[in-house]
Amino acid sequence: MNDVIVIGCGPAGLSGAIACVTYGLKVTIMDEFMKPGGRLLGQLHQEPTGDWWNGIKVSEQLYQQALNLGVNIRCGVSVYNLEKEDQMWKVYTSIGTFEAPFLLLATGAAEYPIPVPGWTLPGVMSIGAAQVMTNVHRVQIGKKGIIIGANILSFAILKELQLAGITVNHVVLPEKNAFSQNAGVPEEVMKSLLNAAHLAPSPLLRFGSSFMKNNWIRKMGLTFYPKKGMKVNGTPLLLRKAAVEIIGEDQVEGVRVIDIDINGNPIPGTESTYEVDFVCIAGGLYPLAELASVAGCPFQFIPELGGHVPHHSESMETPLPGLFVAGNITGIESGKIAIAQGTIAGLSIVKHARKGNNSIDNQLQQAIQNVHSVRKQAIIKFNPDIELGRSKMNELWESLYVKNETPGKMTG
Repeated sequence: MNDVIVIGCGPAGLSGAIACVTYGLKVTIMDEFMKPGGRLLGQLHQEPTGDWWNGIKVSEQLYQQALNLGVNIRCGVSVYNLEKEDQMWKVYTSIGTFEAPFLLLATGAAEYPIPVPGWTLPGVMSIGAAQVMTNVHRVQIGKKGIIIGANILSFAILKELQLAGITVNHVVLPEKNAFSQNAGVPEEVMKSLLNAAHLAPSPLLRFGSSFMKNNWIRKMGLTFYPKKGMKVNGTPLLLRKAAVEIIGEDQVEGVRVIDIDINGNPIPGTESTYEVDFVCIAGGLYPLAELASVAGCPFQFIPELGGHVPHHSESMETPLPGLFVAGNITGIESGKIAIAQGTIAGLSIVKHARKGNNSIDNQLQQAIQNVHSVRKQAIIKFNPDIELGRSKMNELWESLYVKNETPGKMTG
């Protein structure tokens, strides 16, 4: 008999399970991937201190800690339905049905697809797939390639590909359409990238970026943006070129691009072709929250959090008794935030299960403060206005479930 079922064996799920089992709760984690770790498995970057953040090592540490504490970990298991019956959550999976009074959804994030003509050719993949193939499976995805989509995620993984000895010749924008939206508009892309200017490899770029936050100067800068682009870790970022088509017979052979104006509109007669053998499409991330919807949890669209997110408090509880969330399902942030949120969710479950001692409230508040601290120290923010997004959700929770004391809200 499980006390807690955790869906998602990434950083949030593992840390949440550890917090629960530490207080004597019986926990089972399920994940459809064959290995524990979630998106941690592909992460590799250098911290400002010079130390390396190795996601594989971090995930292994969390996994071993969970195992040693007695967490039951089931990988390769798909969950397709959730139901609440009396006081129990019923979890329908590919290996049978499980029950528990408490359920933690830590399902993470997925990538926005941006369709590009020719994207079904062998050698075309999402930027996240390139990260997993390179860092997890140790597969060389190609010899020379191109990234379609300029965002924080694509630049983080660009560096990882370069560390693996893989050459990325250019970063271009997707063609502006209903699917790409702002990702195909140079000025909007520039705005988003300026929020990560402190990561620029050149002091000149870091200095110049402060001026580019002025609307007029930014428009001038884009108008006269170098045709050969500006280099990011040695790879030209071409903000005034958009991918029109991926070409090839049996595999990727090249990408046809066209010059665009600062609003993303194509300039006739400016087409050219880059020869490459792989293409990575980077559309960004959104919360993978379908299971919360299946469970009946209400949602709110908050762009600063990455899209539609389930209603939740700072304690990671939802309006549905016994249902908790943590990690990127609540908004797109780093693996460190996911670990910290998982701890909050675990402690919240302990509190609601009445298993903690008198200090559990203090520990919970400390865990919440830790999330704020980790967020302030974050080097990379996938959504620059994440604090605003979190404030919106906190205000929504207060107005709907605290002030009005809506029936169904959990109490400690």
